[in-house]
Amino acid sequence: MTKDEELRQLVEELLAPMGFDVLEVKLQGSGKNRVLRVRIENADETPITLSELERANRALSLELDRVDPIAGSYRLEVESPGPDRPLLTRRHFERFSGLKARVKTERGKFTGRIEEVGEGTVTFRLPSGEKEELELGSFEARLAEWPDEPR
Repeated sequence: MTKDEELRQLVEELLAPMGFDVLEVKLQGSGKNRVLRVRIENADETPITLSELERANRALSLELDRVDPIAGSYRLEVESPGPDRPLLTRRHFERFSGLKARVKTERGKFTGRIEEVGEGTVTFRLPSGEKEELELGSFEARLAEWPDEPR
């Protein structure tokens, strides 16, 4: 298991029982400028509040101090998904169906509208009108536009 995978597991094991879904765990930077960025949302898909982010930050900070999985200093940032929201699961794509996503595959990058979500696939409508069907897990995607109402 890589260091990133270990960190993600530690974060998920702590925050899942508190009602949070962990979207991203990234240790970035070097030296004194390292940042452990954790993006979370409510498991019930309601918009996350500042007080919930603070509660998750406090709990995570205490656990990281106790376990000490990262050598040296770093800054912890616990944040909401925001406009750069990662789309990871079938449910994420269903939830944001109809919106545009930025997609990165082995073949390149594109922006397309999430049109259809199948059992193990997502279909995007490209600006040209063509469709691109990809297998879940074979690409990275982030929202390229934000919905008018929380989803």
